[in-house]
Amino acid sequence: MDQHVIDNSDEARFEVFQGDQLAGFARYHRFGNEIAFIHTEIFPAFEGKGLASVLARTALDQARERGLAVLPYCPFIRRWISKHPDYVDLVPTTHRARFEL
Repeated sequence: MDQHVIDNSDEARFEVFQGDQLAGFARYHRFGNEIAFIHTEIFPAFEGKGLASVLARTALDQARERGLAVLPYCPFIRRWISKHPDYVDLVPTTHRARFEL
């Protein structure tokens, strides 16, 4: 089934869909050239399908395309970045120790 992610800027969150159903989201706060990821949630009916990873990768890829520095306050996003070192560069060097990256 089709999985896709949109940036719902009105709600300040990236949303992941399985087909036409909202499956979860990653809430963020934008300020200047930074994006702070606050909370990620996948709804119970959609857990275990890899949607959280699709959501994280797409949200971080869009942050990179937009030239945004990432502040991963959300534990899931922080863990995802730590497991995918090619995304650590999105976190400013001055903040990496704070996020244990």
